[in-house]
Amino acid sequence: MAAMNTSPWHSHFKGQARYHVWATHRLLEAVARVSDDEYRRDVGLFFKSIHGTLNHLLVAEHLLWYARFARGASPVLALDAEIEPHRERLAQALNGGAANWSQLIDTWPVARFDSLLNYQTSQGKPQSLPFAATLAHVFNHATHHRGQITAALTAMGQPCPELDMVYFLLAEQAPKA
Repeated sequence: MAAMNTSPWHSHFKGQARYHVWATHRLLEAVARVSDDEYRRDVGLFFKSIHGTLNHLLVAEHLLWYARFARGASPVLALDAEIEPHRERLAQALNGGAANWSQLIDTWPVARFDSLLNYQTSQGKPQSLPFAATLAHVFNHATHHRGQITAALTAMGQPCPELDMVYFLLAEQAPKA
């Protein structure tokens, strides 16, 4: 583990990781209330259904990006692969995977954030991008797809959670019971 992990980079990205855990958990609680037909129905999302979009998040965030950041691994996977057909196990994998980022961020020396992330794309093409900006992409990407799913829930007439980061910040400041 890095000797100093209190840099502005660490603080910023650990905050993003905490928000990511909070928002993922809240979204999955709302998704758990929809019927299996609604959950799997093509509702016009890029990955068609809520299930397809959640599987995409598992592939993109956990099997591709986390592997790239944690191990320098570059698996070749289709972005629309159905990795986990069982919805409860998929939710567990997403919640667990979201929780892994904070510990990983702690392991990086501050200089790592100003370096490049070298990896292979999901098609096997070599790529090199700014490390910190690419890490920001991971959290932004999840926010993008959570927004799609909350829009689908709303269109179905289902209640959906408020996922704005300001609500997370307020929740973090609230006195603990």
